[in-house]
Amino acid sequence: MVGYDPDSECSSLSTIEIAAAGSASGFVTRSMISPFDVLKIRFQLQIETFSPRNPQAKYHGIWQAICKIFQEEGPSAFWKGHVPAQLLSVTFGAVQFVSFEFLTKLVHHGTTYHARDFTVHFLCGGLSACAATVTVQPLDTLRTRLAAQGEPKIYRNLRHAIVSVYQKEGLLSFYKGLTPTIIAIVPYAGFQFSFYSFLKKVYDWIIPSEEMKTGNVKNFVCGSCAGVLSKTFTYPFDLFKKRLQVAGFEEARAAFGQVRTYSGLVDCAQQIAREEGAKGFFKGLSPSLLKAAFATGFTFFWYELFCSFLHTLKDSSGSKKQEG
Repeated sequence: MVGYDPDSECSSLSTIEIAAAGSASGFVTRSMISPFDVLKIRFQLQIETFSPRNPQAKYHGIWQAICKIFQEEGPSAFWKGHVPAQLLSVTFGAVQFVSFEFLTKLVHHGTTYHARDFTVHFLCGGLSACAATVTVQPLDTLRTRLAAQGEPKIYRNLRHAIVSVYQKEGLLSFYKGLTPTIIAIVPYAGFQFSFYSFLKKVYDWIIPSEEMKTGNVKNFVCGSCAGVLSKTFTYPFDLFKKRLQVAGFEEARAAFGQVRTYSGLVDCAQQIAREEGAKGFFKGLSPSLLKAAFATGFTFFWYELFCSFLHTLKDSSGSKKQEG
């Protein structure tokens, strides 16, 4: 059960066990959805209109982009930036779930609100994701740059990327795009957790069969739907973040078409509106929704599965001690 619930078996898990479940969930999920992430980033950074009739557009559809990346860069390109992305996912998962469980428990014991209320999950989900985002933002910037570069590569590996960014652009460059990220992540994660909890109740109401209500199918389905809804509501800020994160990295984007330089969040939004129109704010939405569906679905799926596993392991260990 995600979030504190005194009636849940998993409420007995320690902070370390919750962190382990969150990290493991992030690790497995990231391995599965990396190709969607690379596609999303490439689409978000393209200035040109997505159309096969536009000769300047490098990518104009999901299948065409997959084929082009595969032909030009090989299958490993779909896992570009995977090392920092994995570090990001493992750290983010641990911080987010530990913070969320702590905050919902605090609300349950310290206020008159129930820990499983929609509003409580929204606020606690947003705050926990905010803490996790600030923690992993440098890894997110490195992941974006490694996934965005074509051939020949500007950065040979993660270590080279860290050294190059620090020497050429300074320490603060690792936090480029943090403002739109924070603005977007609070409602995004808030909706993720609150919709997930709400949709599980709806699922139980729609599906009367006890066999279908229990198990992992419900967790994945409700998580996927929560991810799609959350991403749709907050998508433009994710696009702003990606555009700002590659500032100062224009040389690696030359082969992909036009490049732009933005002085900040407002300038980025204004330039996109002026040059690319309203549709520009939703570039890459299709692969992003695919990614959000699988990522959120699997994140909650694996988290609840690992929590149940750790709880069973804990009970089994305790029973053996009592028998001894």
